[in-house]
Formats: sequence, structure tokens, C-alpha cells
Amino acid sequence: MGHEILDLAGLATPMAIRVAVTLGLPDRLLGRAATAEELAAELDVAAVPLELLLAHLTSLGFFEPTGDGYRTADRGRELCGESLATVLLRLDTAGGRAELAFVELLHSITTGESGYRRRYGQDFWADLAAHPTLRASFDKQMDLRFRDQIPGIVAGYDWGRFATVVDVGGGTGTLLTAILAACPGTRGTLVDLAPPPGLGDRVETIAGSFFDPLPPGADAYLLSDILHDWDDEHAHRILARCVEAAPPDGRILVVEPVGGRRASTAIDLAMLVIFGGRERRVEEFRALAEPHGLVLDAVVDLAADRCVLEFRRATA
Repeated sequence: MGHEILDLAGLATPMAIRVAVTLGLPDRLLGRAATAEELAAELDVAAVPLELLLAHLTSLGFFEPTGDGYRTADRGRELCGESLATVLLRLDTAGGRAELAFVELLHSITTGESGYRRRYGQDFWADLAAHPTLRASFDKQMDLRFRDQIPGIVAGYDWGRFATVVDVGGGTGTLLTAILAACPGTRGTLVDLAPPPGLGDRVETIAGSFFDPLPPGADAYLLSDILHDWDDEHAHRILARCVEAAPPDGRILVVEPVGGRRASTAIDLAMLVIFGGRERRVEEFRALAEPHGLVLDAVVDLAADRCVLEFRRATA
């Protein structure tokens, strides 16, 4: 039993996988064989340590030895190409860098604060702003995360009820454009720090933060995977901006995992360590919304691990 616990808790294997993906080893050795010395020369890394890495991952079935060196085994094919998994595993992407903040889990558990800030000296969002390549990788990560879920998110809720939708912090607009494609009578506004151009004639893009005033008068304000990235203080500020902009009969729509319902315990810890946030439970959402005069009208289970929570003004 002791060895099983050590194997489960050991960091050698998860870090070896992440380093191999960061170096692109599964792709380099897909359909070809090469020695550690040849790969080291290609990558400009040390040959002996690279041999140690390949030997360990070979023992786990990710690579296999041949007469000409190593090549990617069937199990290792899962680490090839560009997918959500490989984007999150790479140590030079926003997701991979964020995962390393788990070394500060003790700090987060004892203080309730983000481990990311302790490790990197600034919070996740400031880090993205300071490193455009991290920001680009984060946008790609979110697009890949939503790609398989968007059909279920769009089909699982009556978005066509709303003539106008403001996607608050909507990134590259992937979800908003899918909603509009399914709802010809709906127009959208995408608000993000650096929204992309050319999303179609029914989409207006506005550069801005959800901590600043939002475009007023829309039927619905969509917060997709936003509130769980923030502690209660910041979540209140975001909701306040939505309520400030919404008309009396407007709706605030929150799409994200809900604690105890559609969220895993591992994601809960990730939200804590990376952002100082959490996957709130339904009652916590109600408590968060109440000071803003909002009541929870409905909770609808969507694709995979997400729900949509629909809020309205208590007086509407």
C-alpha cells in the first residue's frame, strides 16, 4: 500500500510527460526512430538527461525502443498534435504554467489565496497581460475546451429567447458566434480586452474589461467560465457591472461548472490554486447574487461539466 501511495503522489511521471510534450518528443518520434543523442542535437539539450527521460517514459509505454533508438508507441500518440490535453501539458503555455502553481497548494489551503501569485509574483491575468504568447495560448486553450461542448451548450438552452446578448469576457467569441448561428434573430456584442475582428455582421466587438461599464440595454449578459476565476470580492464587482447595464427585464446568464453538481473536486482545487476562486454551489450563487437584487430563476445542466444559471431582478 505504501508504494501505491508513493506512486500516486510522485511527481516524476507527470513532470516527465509535461517535459516530453513541451519538447515535442511524441511528434518528433511519430513514425520515425531516433537516438537520444540525435534528438539532443536537434533540440539543443543535454543527451544523457534526455536518455533518462526517454527511458522512464518508455517503461510506461509512451515510447518503445527500436534498433535505431526510440519511437512513439501507441500510448504516446495521445500526446501528439494539438489538442486540449497537449496545450495544457506544455510548460510554456498558460495552462501548463498555471498547473505548476500546485506546488503552492499548502499556501492556498492555509490562506485561501492564489498559489499562482505566490509562485510568479503576480496573478494569472496580469501574467497573461505581460506575456502575449501566454495570452494566445490561453485563448487557444479555451477554444479547444469549448469546441466539443459548444453544440451541447447551444442545444441545451433556449438562447433564441433573447434578441440581444452581450458575451462578457467572451475571449475569441467562439461560443457567441455558435449561439448566433443557431439563433438567426439574435444579435451579439463581444466584450473582451482584445476581441478579434471579423466575427460577422451580427456581432459588435468592444475592447474592455468586465470590471468597467458594459454596453447597456441588452436582453441577456452572458458570463461563461468567468465567475469561478475570481474570489467573491471580484465576482461581486463583475455582477454589479452586469446589473448596472441590464434593463429591468434583462437576464444575467452564468455558464460554468457548479459545485456538487457538475464540477469535479480536482477542478475545485485548480480554481483555488490558480485564481483563489472555486466552483460555487447553487446556494453560493444565490448568496452572491442577492446583494445585487438578483434571484436565481433556473439552473439547466448543459454539456459535459457545465450548467447555465439564469438570474433576473427580484422586482422584474
